[in-house]
Amino acid sequence: MSRAFTKEIDERPEEVLPRPVSVHPNCVTSNGLTQIERALEKYQAAHRAAISKENKTAIELTAREIIYWSARKNAAVLMPEISKLDQVKFGTTVTVKRNDGRVQTFRIVGEDEAEPSANTISYVSPFAQAVMGKSVGDRVEIAGEDSKILAIR
Repeated sequence: MSRAFTKEIDERPEEVLPRPVSVHPNCVTSNGLTQIERALEKYQAAHRAAISKENKTAIELTAREIIYWSARKNAAVLMPEISKLDQVKFGTTVTVKRNDGRVQTFRIVGEDEAEPSANTISYVSPFAQAVMGKSVGDRVEIAGEDSKILAIR
């Protein structure tokens, strides 16, 4: 029988598990909060579209995302903008010189906003934990290596 005459079966996982939510406080920058709100809107729109098409798989998957992003939005703690740049804090950008000579710059942001390829890292990452509270000129251990803080902005 030709495939054209068979009813397509909804391809779906046996069970759609909820996305795990971090145990850490959901500290966010204003940009991070905007990203969360946009993600929630996107999945709400996708969920409505899935319902209209009666796509059970998409309904379940988008519902899971709505639950996750709603929880992240409800738990969001908007952190104040940093005015004094004497120490590395949430929201600052820090430049370090690694022991091997590499110079790296990262902005410390919330977990959902973090994107290392865009030079943003989560405040709960080992790198951020190593530099938080430190000042320009301080030495820190990152990944078992000595590093020096060159700049904070």
